Amino acid sequence: MAGETYREDFLPPSPKVLAIHLELMEYPLLGKKIRERMRKEIVNRGIIDLITFENEVKEKALRSQQREHLADPYTEESEEDWIERLDKMRDILTEFYYAMNFEHKHFLDIVQEVLSHKNKKNFQGNFFPSINPEIAPWKMLFAQANQIENLPEDQKQALQHHLREIIVVLTKGMLSDQLSFVGIAKNVLKISDLEWIFRHRIGRGKIGGKAGGMMLAKSILHNPDPDDPVDFQKMVTIPDSYFLGSDVIYDFVQENNIIEMVQIKYKPFDQINAEYPELVEKFVAAHIPERYRNQLHKLLQEVGQVPLIVRSSSLLEDNFGIAFAGKYESYFCPNQGSIEENLTALCEAIKKVYASIVSPTAIAYRIQKGLIDYDERMAILIQKVEGQRFGDYFFPVIAGVGFSHNPFVWNARIDRNSGFLRIVTGLGTRAVDRLGNDYAKMVALSHPTLQPVKSSFEKLQYSQKFMDVINLKANTMETVHFSEVIDWHFPHLPMIGSVHYDRELHPILMLGPGTIDGQIVITLENLLKNVQFVAVMNGILRKLERHYQRPVDIEFTVEILSQVPFKFQIHLLQCRQQSKRIEEHEFLIPTTIPKHKLVLVSKRMVTTGRIINIRYVIYIDPEKYNTIESDFTRIQLARTVGQLNTILGKEIFILVGPGRWGSSNLNLGVPVTYADIFNARALVEIAIPYGDAAPEASYGTHFFQDLVESNIYPLPIYPDEQGSRLEYDFFRSSPNILSSFIPGLDDFSEFISVIDVKAVTNGCVLEIIMNAQQEEAVCFITCEIKEGDLNDYGPYKRVRPATS
Repeated sequence: MAGETYREDFLPPSPKVLAIHLELMEYPLLGKKIRERMRKEIVNRGIIDLITFENEVKEKALRSQQREHLADPYTEESEEDWIERLDKMRDILTEFYYAMNFEHKHFLDIVQEVLSHKNKKNFQGNFFPSINPEIAPWKMLFAQANQIENLPEDQKQALQHHLREIIVVLTKGMLSDQLSFVGIAKNVLKISDLEWIFRHRIGRGKIGGKAGGMMLAKSILHNPDPDDPVDFQKMVTIPDSYFLGSDVIYDFVQENNIIEMVQIKYKPFDQINAEYPELVEKFVAAHIPERYRNQLHKLLQEVGQVPLIVRSSSLLEDNFGIAFAGKYESYFCPNQGSIEENLTALCEAIKKVYASIVSPTAIAYRIQKGLIDYDERMAILIQKVEGQRFGDYFFPVIAGVGFSHNPFVWNARIDRNSGFLRIVTGLGTRAVDRLGNDYAKMVALSHPTLQPVKSSFEKLQYSQKFMDVINLKANTMETVHFSEVIDWHFPHLPMIGSVHYDRELHPILMLGPGTIDGQIVITLENLLKNVQFVAVMNGILRKLERHYQRPVDIEFTVEILSQVPFKFQIHLLQCRQQSKRIEEHEFLIPTTIPKHKLVLVSKRMVTTGRIINIRYVIYIDPEKYNTIESDFTRIQLARTVGQLNTILGKEIFILVGPGRWGSSNLNLGVPVTYADIFNARALVEIAIPYGDAAPEASYGTHFFQDLVESNIYPLPIYPDEQGSRLEYDFFRSSPNILSSFIPGLDDFSEFISVIDVKAVTNGCVLEIIMNAQQEEAVCFITCEIKEGDLNDYGPYKRVRPATS
């Protein structure tokens, strides 16, 4: 073959030559044999004949003497130095001719050939490859690891320590350098897992916490364990995934000069809120660097016209101890247009995810967690959406979140350690987001058919009404009433639905219109009666918790493969440490509190905990809130709560208000975000129906995880239910001191008030005690507990240490 040659005094600079030279430096002893093999290839392929090559070596050696200003080389340089000069020039020309005429993988093949020959010849159980994994090129590490994997079992076992070191180095480089993460990964990740990530990564840098957690969980589950209820390797998979490395955002910011991304986090919070919308516009108007855009174009060609989701995967996200649940954005791309249209939509979704790094909610969370000075690099996880096509719509039959530790109990029979699911039909957004007009199914895995609601009327009232789907024809993501998608012909209806007639819910036994004259209701009853489904979900959560050595939560979809017999597969989308409040003790509810000191009593969906010395109450009257006609006023109320959250940051205060704090439906609750409430100690939700919408607790949503992680107690109260109690007079008749904190809000004082408990109770404070086992919570007026008297439990007593 015709080879590329170079005859000038100096060899031209070349990244190819430099790459080979640096890699050969890792083989100070074997390098000689490797170069001999390279020269043999150069000559055998006809790139240059041996005589011409040696003449060029001598010629360039002579010219190098001139460059080093040797006036008389024959007298100033010894025979030994001349031979060394020839050897060095021979090595330089070998690297040059090989690099310029062969693909790099051929070089790696030669390296492995030489190593394999040495291994077969000299292996005595103590062979250690001459390679430093910490500084070696990754391609070389993969080649080395695969060589070890292909050795006979006895030799492979002798080199497991080196294979593990390679896995650790690649894990730290591509996934996470957190020691807690690496400590698990080195025992479960295989070199094939890391190669798969490497092949699916665009750009440099790590793939981020969300992507890393998914890969780690998949590897844990796919490693067989005697306690596995099923073969998880067959039952659990992950979506086709691609990763935009965490260093890509540096190039994006630099090429578009978006310096505000770094600066805004140190500005006053009101200014961050005001400037964020404009900053989002700047991000969206910016361009993805061309080299990455070209690779995204290739990605779209590879996956075809299938729906995609673009998900945040920052280096802090899904961290061990810091969940960042719902702080950064994710966007669906229906991906049904031309490839250029799809590429534009994909790039816009990526830019919006990047912009969410500087969202007020994300910045508030990082401030609260002491992470504001951290260089938050955002990787991107691009996945095929798991689901099936039904008519013009695409969605998973079942999606949801699972927790290995049940965050609350609604019946004393429920075992917290058996896990909890929050599931829906359709895209899982309705399982993790707190929505204004719909309800996910809450499942205690210890008693999957035991629901928080009892009567058929309540089951109907609290059933799922809407679905998030991808409309393939319209190329959009939509929220539709389930009846637009699911009818009597829907193939999986018996598993997800019931029929309501004669004021009762009945199972659906067969498909077809006119089978039963009744209303279809999404109940998921038959799914939850399936013993294998419950066992598989419980097994997944138990195994992951065992390896993480702490509770976990997951996001998943369920693909139904057949109805009879019932077969299914779990698609794992995410895994992270579960936000969990660990109570030091449980407390019995006091029975001797005078009635005139009781402020509220809740008998439903309570957690366990105690809050003492509550000085302030921020109260929004639910009846007056329902009279507000302007969305602007409701939004301003939420911002006022945010201002008070900052002002009262060092005080102990609670929020008491209508329906659903953080709801996306402004009619049902105050639309606060995490940034507005993170200093509060409790969110009391007065569950009063609005129109046809029934109140619902937030358990299992990202909003709920925020509360748990920040040690904020959610406390729903249903005033109209027997045994519950809410003393409206206390909240409505107490003086409103809002203006002393924020002057000039007279127009809002009708709806929101701040109560100084000490001022209205002659120096007393409020205390809240919650006991999930007793299914009761109380808030009452009591004496302040001084710092040295924290073990004085007053009229109630401490019981056994909490085990969950």
